[in-house]
Amino acid sequence: MHLIINGEAQTIAATTLSQLLAALDYEGDWLATAVNGELVHREDRDGHILADNDRIEILTPMQGG
Repeated sequence: MHLIINGEAQTIAATTLSQLLAALDYEGDWLATAVNGELVHREDRDGHILADNDRIEILTPMQGG
């Protein structure tokens, strides 16, 4: 499937947002995800089906000061 992930075009074999995060080695409850500008809550990631050319944003918190 062709996806735009954080502004970069990629081809990934994933059908749900959870599968995509696993394929990209993103783990943890502290991720924020959006698909086509719509926030997808953690509890909804398993059921969120992706489509070709979806735009996915994955944000992780940064530590420091």
